[in-house]
Amino acid sequence: QVQLVESGGGLVQPGGSLRLSCAASGFTLDYDAISWFRQAPGKERKEVSCISSSDGSIYYADSVKGRFTISRDNAKNTVYLQMNSLKPEDTAVYYCATHVVGSSCLGALDAWGQGTLVTVSS
Repeated sequence: QVQLVESGGGLVQPGGSLRLSCAASGFTLDYDAISWFRQAPGKERKEVSCISSSDGSIYYADSVKGRFTISRDNAKNTVYLQMNSLKPEDTAVYYCATHVVGSSCLGALDAWGQGTLVTVSS
């Protein structure tokens, strides 16, 4: 069964850090570009970062640039999102998603995880 599972969310104070994980089962992430999205209450889902599989290129939304770092460990079949200097406006459900096999971060989205909630509050 093809599955993506996010973990690592939780409650953190402003200025704190969290590391999200996106683990794949039933398939390998080696050839997939992977994106992280987030959806705040009452707002549309937006992409925050993407890492390609081919050339290692990385994209960050302006809102997280310099604070978030995406990385992948193909040996563990997992992609990570390190989130530092968190702000209340980072509060959202975070989802990982694969792009169609062999495509870049501009390719069509394929599989999605169920999401993990990040709450930034004092």
